[in-house]
Amino acid sequence: MEWPESVERVAAYIREAGAEARVEEFAEGTPTAADAARAVGCAESQIVKSLVVECDGRSLVVLVPGNRRADTAKIARAAGCSHVAVAGRAQVREATGFEPGAVAPFPHPRVDRVFAERTLLAHDVVWIGAGSPNHLAALAPGELLRLSRAETIDAVED
Repeated sequence: MEWPESVERVAAYIREAGAEARVEEFAEGTPTAADAARAVGCAESQIVKSLVVECDGRSLVVLVPGNRRADTAKIARAAGCSHVAVAGRAQVREATGFEPGAVAPFPHPRVDRVFAERTLLAHDVVWIGAGSPNHLAALAPGELLRLSRAETIDAVED
């Protein structure tokens, strides 16, 4: 079975890093965190949203649980930026190499830094987007941090 190039890129990165992760395809698609949680049979808090934000002209990726909203003020403080805004479609593609709605936490050709919400570490397994709206990968939060080179912060709204 042939996977899209973007999914192969994620799978190859996982293999080359020697990480323990499982990439799966879901015919029904996983466009939202709720859809993804239903598809894999986990809590929405175990779904990792990979958000691309613009921070003083730089692209950052922020990994947040599927059941929470990112707090741009907290992200700006952590990144030392004067302003953080959600990136537009073109910036998402340029920074990550992925289409909006299919962004994986890695690999990214032009992302300055990656931040991860610290509560993601409370789970044994989290599920990440794997490069398409129909592919997810399961891995331990420690592997997520290692592969994405993410810094843990408080990144969500209270």
